[in-house]
Amino acid sequence: MKRLLGLFGKGPPARGSASLPCMGAAYELRENELGKLHRAAASGDLAQVRRPRWLLRPGLNGRDQAKRTPLHLACANGHAEVVSYLVERKCKLNPRDNFERSPLMKAVQCQQEQCVAILLAHGADPNLADALGNTALHLAALAPNTSLAGQLLEHNAHIDAQNKVGYTPLALAVSEHHKEMVEFLLRKGADVHTRDQPERTPLMLAASAGDMSIIEVLLGYSADLSQKDILGRTAEDYAATSGHAQ
Repeated sequence: MKRLLGLFGKGPPARGSASLPCMGAAYELRENELGKLHRAAASGDLAQVRRPRWLLRPGLNGRDQAKRTPLHLACANGHAEVVSYLVERKCKLNPRDNFERSPLMKAVQCQQEQCVAILLAHGADPNLADALGNTALHLAALAPNTSLAGQLLEHNAHIDAQNKVGYTPLALAVSEHHKEMVEFLLRKGADVHTRDQPERTPLMLAASAGDMSIIEVLLGYSADLSQKDILGRTAEDYAATSGHAQ
């Protein structure tokens, strides 16, 4: 049976951390699980998507069993022509799937830059949060994709948005050892002293991992060595207790 493949991460966060969006949860969609319009959007069949009958309700904004609209599926699979058609026909720009992710978040998660550009140009909200509190900028930081992050920031994405455990995009990039993204966010004005729920700074996260290259970047942006977490531990304490005394 024909299958339509796409990245629509809907499972639990990667590596068991509530701070990390699930980037690699690809799954198969069988034809009989989708209506004709959803199938057409997922496969990039613009001719089928353009059929006049879809302009009737619920039509372009119809949901599948996972609460995805045709726009979600077109964005996740990078079908920019379908995305353009749907937004020009005034489909809803910010519907949420069953993981509370918008089409923009799916396009960012799947690194579909042209789809991201189309959505942002038509007013999609870059500051919506998913079920874990992650915004599109968190997803770009995790990818990591500085081009997407730049697009989002140009459209007023909140650079220091915090997810449900207090991670900002910067903290997420630090925790995933994405040095280029860390440097990019700091250049764009990310707060080097943001704190998560246990009051850990990005420097503490880097010190705990012994990531000297990122530690040097953070110190270059005046990260404060004297700051303490909720238990009174400094970045130096994190390094020592994690076996990274150097």
